[in-house]
Amino acid sequence: MKKVITYGTYDLLHWGHINLLKRAKELGDYLIVALSTDEFNEIKGKKAYYSYEHRKLILESIRYVDEVIPERSWDQKIRDVIEHNIDIFVMGDDWKGKFDFLKDYCEVVYLPRTIGISTTKIKNDLKVKNL
Repeated sequence: MKKVITYGTYDLLHWGHINLLKRAKELGDYLIVALSTDEFNEIKGKKAYYSYEHRKLILESIRYVDEVIPERSWDQKIRDVIEHNIDIFVMGDDWKGKFDFLKDYCEVVYLPRTIGISTTKIKNDLKVKNL
């Protein structure tokens, strides 16, 4: 069985997230999503609209996702890859090169972002529309 892992906050889920998850799942048989906890988002200076538990519930309902685990720190990736017997680490290409250190442990793939959509764009559009 080929195992794939990806990481993210997955707040305000949109078709760009779904595209990434679908393409990640197509690379293997089992997809794990390491979901940023609320506490880790705070360390990163991010504030998610939905709580960790709600984001986890949403992700678990997506057919491409087999398992959701918590992302609590920047430095847990090597440990996750080893503990979960990961074959492929996947991130969006906006992170290109940032996780190449994992190539000693698994294949690293950077997938192109979906053009025209992002959580930041949604948040900015909502501000402009005063919603």
